[in-house]
Parts: sequence; structure tokens; C-alpha cells
Amino acid sequence: MTDREPVDQTSGTSPAGRVTAEHSRRNFLTLAGTAGLGVAATGWALTPEAYAASATGTAAPSAAKGGRTAAPTFTPIRPPATPLAVRSPYLSTWMATDNLPGTWPTFWTGRITAMAGIAQIDGTAYVFLGAPALPNTDPLPTMRQVNLTVTGTSSVYTLEEAGVRVTVTFFSPVEPGDQRRQSAPLSYISATAKSVDGKAHDIGLYFDISGEWGYGDTSAEITWAQTDIGTGANRLINLNYTPANPSVLAETNDTASWGTMVWTTQHRAGLTYQIGEDNVVRARVVNGGALDSSIDTAQPRAIDDRWPVFAFHLDLGSVRAATEPMVISIGHVREPAVSYLTTPLAPRWKTYFAVWQDMVAFFHRDWSAASKRATNLDDRIRSAARKAGGTQYAALVATALRQAYAGTELVTAPDGKAWAFLKEISSDGNVSTVDVTYPCMPVFLYLDPAYLGAILEPILQYAETGGWPKQFAEHDLGAHYPNADGHNDGNEEDMPVEESANMLIMSAAYLQRADATAARKFATAHYTILKQWSDYLVGNALDPGYQNQTDDFTGFIAHSVNLALKGIIGIGAMSVVATTAGKSGDAAHYLGVARDYIKQWVTKSTDTSGKHLKLAYDQDGTWSLKYNGYSDKLLGLGLVPTTVAAEEARWYLARAGTYGVPLDIRHTYTKADWEMWTAAWLSDQPKITSRLIQGLYTFGNTTPSRVPFSDWYDTTTDRQSGFQARPVVGGFYALLTV
Repeated sequence: MTDREPVDQTSGTSPAGRVTAEHSRRNFLTLAGTAGLGVAATGWALTPEAYAASATGTAAPSAAKGGRTAAPTFTPIRPPATPLAVRSPYLSTWMATDNLPGTWPTFWTGRITAMAGIAQIDGTAYVFLGAPALPNTDPLPTMRQVNLTVTGTSSVYTLEEAGVRVTVTFFSPVEPGDQRRQSAPLSYISATAKSVDGKAHDIGLYFDISGEWGYGDTSAEITWAQTDIGTGANRLINLNYTPANPSVLAETNDTASWGTMVWTTQHRAGLTYQIGEDNVVRARVVNGGALDSSIDTAQPRAIDDRWPVFAFHLDLGSVRAATEPMVISIGHVREPAVSYLTTPLAPRWKTYFAVWQDMVAFFHRDWSAASKRATNLDDRIRSAARKAGGTQYAALVATALRQAYAGTELVTAPDGKAWAFLKEISSDGNVSTVDVTYPCMPVFLYLDPAYLGAILEPILQYAETGGWPKQFAEHDLGAHYPNADGHNDGNEEDMPVEESANMLIMSAAYLQRADATAARKFATAHYTILKQWSDYLVGNALDPGYQNQTDDFTGFIAHSVNLALKGIIGIGAMSVVATTAGKSGDAAHYLGVARDYIKQWVTKSTDTSGKHLKLAYDQDGTWSLKYNGYSDKLLGLGLVPTTVAAEEARWYLARAGTYGVPLDIRHTYTKADWEMWTAAWLSDQPKITSRLIQGLYTFGNTTPSRVPFSDWYDTTTDRQSGFQARPVVGGFYALLTV
């Protein structure tokens, strides 16, 4: 992985150059006053306020009488950016400011993916989502945000104005063990309204999206349609659009250049829709009317040519009590999903549904049941995380779940089995990068070990049959997502010890948690290649030469203590593989080598001060986070002496600052995933574990770098150093796996 120039979203707008004269007509609003947030765990049976109180044991903030309130407290965290629709590498839209109204949502890169929400309350239009505005008019009034509740699967915004409360929920399911549901590249948005002043109010709710969701260049042309899915009372109204000139299996600005954007809701009394110019469509609602269910015929046309939007409006009539939710599903559907060695692979949902309309219908009608499953999952994660690391740790794992899973997607392999591919988001864009899969491993081990197995399978198969020419493990399956073209010429970002050990450790961790039959089959099928990589490590891991490693932004390094530790644990991991495959002799051999090497490693690694381990064998007076110790604990190998772990814990504690512990002596920056790996490794040293959690929580809660959670940040400035939206935040779950 290689650093790229980070996207600056500190201001809550897109990168420099995005807001030009071309876009000035969209009139970005800047809200005065303090942003208001409050965060807890999600739940559809309770109001966000009541759920926050039940989850935290504290009262939710209440509205002051007679005017706008002060900002509510954050419970449990103010996310650097809030996930809205975050489900796959190409469905990844976030809100990079505290408030839902006043700023456009953005793709993870910072490129605008506009979504507008307007509430009609007694004839007056109030913005509750995005930054819609009409030309030659005053800025539209906005609703006041009261609360934001964030959990692993949902972001719930509560807004109030004119005696009305509107609750908007962005729900991106995570479905462990359910390939049919997990493979659907779709997300939910739901909204309810109720009176909070005891009076009845006439209310209408309006949502739209722009063409920006479906292509990475606003000068590109799109075509659109309205499609009925189902009939009668079950009829769904679907608005969809596609690039007019798609490029299959290609990207434009990290966005798929092919596929269909789908935007769906249930037909019901009071529902109207429209596809047309943004100013024309929104004006109907702002002026108190409904939509006319018409389709603009001026197509294809460019996304930025009169900005076609895809809109739904629901007239709720006179409202006192909370309304039934208005549910919209949104998604980006691609066929094929990826390619593997030039063979196009279908998305996994095609195994269950003949056409995308059937998949969308199933997903949309599953909302109620999916909501209950999500509540149970969120409760389970929150409870386990609190027990393992406290409320701040529970907040961190909640911020990580959608981001981790959305970096991956399920496809069908050439032999019909389920594979999962991962995109190295915001760095190289590689396909299934091994040293990016490795740090996000804990979330899959905790929730769905079979999913990790599905990620490992194509990596292993390529080395076995795809033409990979080297003795050690490959770095990735392709230079750029979504094409797993391999590196049959051997020309890639080699990390020999790093990737070989990563694959062995991940394979062993999967085997320890998989069904016994599946584990034996996996170990037997892949034994030859895993043994090959183990033998490479036997010859190279104890004292690695001048090699690259996962923290490649720090540069190549020789005699790396942390890399040697990983390699030794990788050799020990082969004993787990051998045991599972029924090869007891090999198991004893590799475990014996690992035990012998770790004794030498301790001697070579210990600084002459006797107080800590070094960065490299030949660099006395240096140090670094030995996060690879987590894998030893994870696999139960017992290689690293407890005295060494305790010594390292004391050293890190003395170097902890407000925002965490630096990665090593050379810089003030750190890696969030490795901090949580270190916290898990040293979990029997509660002071350093607590301090690491506190530092990362404080960074996430206060950083002015408003991007999807960055895993590479500076521990002195509280700012992003690079990287964002990457699946490696799955590493936050490490403490739940030991």
C-alpha cells in the first residue's frame, strides 16, 4: 500500500476545485451555531432519545422551551464522518460534518454524492438533509438537529422544527453468515415524523439523489427510467439510472464506470415521484405541492447538465403521533462485479436472484426483519465491547463495522463457490491486498470466520494455480480494483516475510474458528502452498533482510524486530495448519522452530537499557509498537514471554499522549488499527490497554479531519496523516477475539 495525498474535509466540503462556478448554483449552506450531536446505540423499537438513555444510563438531551437548544452531548462518540449509505466499495457515502442539513453528503473520496431531504410543515419547507437551494431565493430554512445516534449498522438523526420531530435513519446491514443478504449492494434510509408540541401538523417528506452517485465524473452522460417492481399492494416504485457510455470493469475517480443506480420505495397513498432538473423538482415541494410522477425526456444528458435528480415525496397528511416509516432503499448494482485473471465474476446475489429487480424487491421488503437483526447485532457487539474495553471501546467498534465490511464484496468464483474480494481503499486501490486484509482480520474472526475464509480462498488459489512465480506470498491479486489480473511477471510491491506470515497467521486463525469439516478441507487443500511459505520464513524470518513491510510509508527496513516477530509467529501458525491437516510431525517441527527462533529474537531485540525492544536489531536506543504480538495471543502459541510483554506495556504507557502512542520513535504519527492490536496483545496489562483505547477514542471524537475514520493520524496534532475509509478499521475488533 502506498500513501496518496489525503482528501481535506476539515471544512465539510469537497476537495479544492470541486466547488467551482460550475457548481455555485447549488448554493452550499453554512449553518451558524454549534453542531449538535448525541450518539448511542441503534434501535427501532425505541426513540433515539430513549434508546440513548437505555444504552448509556443517562438521560437524553431535552429541548429547551421557547427556542433552539444548546448542542447535546456526544454519546458515545462524534464520528469524524458519519456513514450514511456504506455497503460496498462503490456504495460509500458519508456526512463529513456534525449536522445532517447544510452540507452535501460525499463519497469516501470527498466527491459530492448529493442527497436532499425537505420536510413540508404546515406549508413551509425546511431542509433536513443536504444543501438544496433554489435560484434567486433566500436560503431555505433548516431543521434543528437534536441528536445523532450511531451504532455499527445505523446512523439515526433526530431533527426538530415548527413543533415537529423528524427522525431519519441510515441503515447499512451487516449480515454475518448470510451470503444472500450480505451480498446485496444496497442500503436503507427511513424517516418518521411526529408532533412534539401537542398540535396536529400537515407534513410531507421529500428525498432526492443526484446522478453523482452513479459515476465519478459529472460531465458524463446518464440515462434513466422508472420501473415498477411487483404489482398491487406490493408494488415498489424504482427510479434508476446508468452511464450512457459505460466502461465495464473500469473506474473513474474510484467510482465504478458501469452499473445501475437504484432508488426504491413502496407505493402507498400520498406517494409521488419525479425525475427531472433539480430546481424544477425541488421547487414543487418548496412551493407546497407534490411531485407529478413525470420522467424528464431530455436524456441522455450530463450529470451536471441541469442536474437531474430522482425524487420521492410522501404526503403524510395531518400528523400527531409518530408516522409509519417512509422506507427507501438505495444501491449500486453491477454485473459483473469483478474479474479474476480476465474472467468476469458475477456478484454473489446472482446465485439467489435472476435479475436485480428481484434482489431489490427482496431487500426492500426485508427492512423490518433486517432492522430487528441489526438491533440484536448492535446490542451484542456493544455489550461485548463494553465488557472487553469499556464504553469508549464500544464506541470505536461501532464506528468501524460498516467501514470494514464496505471495503469488501461477495462474488461467485469460477467453480461456483463464494469468494470475497477487498479493495485497498484510499491508498493503492489494489485487489485483495494481503497486508490490508491482515489488519482487518479481527472483525471477520469475531463475527463471521467463513467470510475471512472466502477472502483468503482467491489469494491462495492464485498462488497455487494462477501463475504467481515467486516462493513467498503475493502482495495482492491485482494492481487496481475491480480487476484481479494477478502479477504473473512477478512485478508487484513485494513484501516477502510480511505477506507470507500474514497468510499463514490468517489461515491458522480461520482454521481455529471454522467448522471442523471445513477447517480440515481448507488445511488439506492449501497445505502445499502454506508449507512453501512456511519454509521461506524458516530461512528468512529470524533476521529479515532489507525488505518492505505493511507500514511501507515508513520505508524499507533491515533487521526489523516487529517484522521478525511476525515471521516467527507465521512459522508457529504453520503448526496449527499442520495439526488441522493431520500432519503431527510437521506441526511439531514448525512449532519447535518458532520456539527456538523466539528465544534468539528476544536476545537480538532487547535494547541495551533492558527496558524495551528495539525497532531493528542494529538500532540501539530505538523502539516501536510490537503490534504483531497480538497474533501470538490470538493463536494461543505462547511464544512471546510474558515478561517481554509487560516490559513493552510499561514503555508504551510512558510514551502515550492525548491522542495515542506513536507507531515508532521516528515519527509522531501512529496507526489506529495497530494501536488496537497492541491493546489486545497487552490486554492483561490494563493500564496500557485503557490508555490506547482512550487515545484513539479522543482522536476520533475530536479530530478536525472530517473524513471516514482514518487509520493513519498524528498523535500530536490530532489530524489525519493519510488514508481514510479503509477496511483496516476492522482491527478495532482485536480485543474481542482474545
